[in-house]
Formats: sequence, C-alpha cells, structure tokens
Amino acid sequence: MKFNGTDQYAALIHELKNDLGLLSLTLDGIPQQREREHDATVDAARLLCQSVVDRLQQSLLIYKAVDQPIRPAIDAWSPQDAVHEMRDRAAALARGRIRVEAVLALDVPEIWFFDRDLVEMALINAIHNSLAHARSTLSIEASMTEGCLALTVRDDSAGYPQHILAGGAANAAFQATGTGLGLQFSRLIAQSHDNQGRRGELRLHNDQGAVFCLLLP
Repeated sequence: MKFNGTDQYAALIHELKNDLGLLSLTLDGIPQQREREHDATVDAARLLCQSVVDRLQQSLLIYKAVDQPIRPAIDAWSPQDAVHEMRDRAAALARGRIRVEAVLALDVPEIWFFDRDLVEMALINAIHNSLAHARSTLSIEASMTEGCLALTVRDDSAGYPQHILAGGAANAAFQATGTGLGLQFSRLIAQSHDNQGRRGELRLHNDQGAVFCLLLP
C-alpha cells in the first residue's frame, strides 16, 4: 500500500500516540515517595504525557473530520455511571493533590443516548485542564438543562480568560502556549450529537472557577 503525505501524517500521529501511551503507563507505575518535590515532578510529567496523548487522539479525529463529519455511535448509557467513572479517573490522575467529587442532579434520567467514547474524550480533556489549574477542588456533574443532558467539569481555578468566553476565537488557547485543539475537539463532539434537528453544544463560563459543559440533546 502506498501512503500519500496526509496518510503518513496520520500514521505518524497514531504511532506517537501509542508510544506516549506506553510512557504514560510507565509513569503511572512510579510510586510516590512522600517527597514533595519528587512526587510533584512525577505527577506533572504524568499529566503532561497523558495530555499529549489526548491531543494526538484529538488531532486524528479532527484530521478525519476534514473529509467527513464525525459520526457518533449513539447508544443507551447511564449518565450516573459515566460521571462516577470519570470521577474515579480524575481522582486517580489527581493522586490526592486536589479533591475530586461527583454531583448528580435528582432529575437526571437513568438512561441517555450518546456516544460514550467521544463524550469521555471531551470530558477527560476538560479534566486535564482543570487538574493543571484547579486550586483545591474539581467536580464532575450531570444535570438537565433546556431538555438536554448537561455533563459538566467545574473547578476552582482562576477561570477561563475573557477572550475564550467571548467565543470570537474558537481556536484560541486556554494558555498562551496552547493551540486550542481541545476546545475545538470538544465542540465538534458536542455538535455531532443530533436529536430531531437539535445539535449538542459546548458552553463555557466562569463561576468561582472554570465551568466546562457539554449539552447533549
């Protein structure tokens, strides 16, 4: 099989993603030594490595979306299970550095229809941002908003910069050194969910910290 330039680009990203995934597992296996400087350095390396893995995964999906739209594999899932599993993943990444909690509104149904893999990728991207900027707490929440399931990642950081909230620069980065790929990716995932002509949304705002919310119709 002969690869063209774009095929080689995608293959390289995929290979790098797998290699970094292995490196991430190696870093996960380094035990804490109760030495603040050592543990903080290892934790920072773990988070950075996993964040790069996620960015490469997002790059592959966005690359594919250039030629064809993202087609979510919609199925019935439990929002409660999804939130608790994401809470557990976030807590494992935090390693006790910050408090991670799950919050479920009483009106959240037992079942909702969405692509769980895609939605989890969007949420874990938001979780990584929160872990990098939160002061002490991170909350993963499920509620109902405007007839949609709202899956939210909330932290007590300094919040999103104003140019992000203005929405005029969809690809602008949360940090000056970033690319904004994560927000672009999450927006594509939200919009790929369509129910009777209503598309999902990504909503960002500040409320004593950054609030990242996926609305799924």
